[in-house]
Amino acid sequence: MAPVLGRFGRVAAGCGDLVPARTRWSFAPNDSMSGPMPKVDLSKAPQRTGTRYPAPFAEPCKARVLKALGDAAGLTQFGVNLVRLPPGTWSSQRHSHSHEDEFLYVLEGRATLVMDEGEEELGPGDCVGWKGGVKNGHHLQNRSREDVVFLVVGSRIPEDRPEYPDVDLALPPGRAGGTFGFTKKDGTPY
Repeated sequence: MAPVLGRFGRVAAGCGDLVPARTRWSFAPNDSMSGPMPKVDLSKAPQRTGTRYPAPFAEPCKARVLKALGDAAGLTQFGVNLVRLPPGTWSSQRHSHSHEDEFLYVLEGRATLVMDEGEEELGPGDCVGWKGGVKNGHHLQNRSREDVVFLVVGSRIPEDRPEYPDVDLALPPGRAGGTFGFTKKDGTPY
């Protein structure tokens, strides 16, 4: 079981405090590296506004702006997204993942984290993680008057089946392969 601090599953307040300032990260190149790792050009990162949810579930998330940084870097095993939530916007419908781990780090603003256990405010430097297979529906809501900006990182496992506890919404496995076929929980297509 992963170490968890705090009653709402928070990994730590101020995750930057977990690594001493004098720590230097380094790695040795290996045969799988084809050359220097280029800096990601943020202007070329795929960006989308809103979600792929069917109506009416897309409504609270329609102003969400997501930049797919992991895609821009050519990553395939996990996604890294820079997300901006204008005031009044949700990050997603509350959900959990059957297989995928998810990690969130707040960069700017103050957001309300809504989970099965209740609500908690997150601000810059706060981070939280969810282990795949643990049912704990979660999302962020921006109830403030300023934008909220955060990074979210998640594994890409084809067998993953997100669960949406509050709404009649299901997403069969295959999302990691690019298939988005939302249905009702009984399998009826939207």
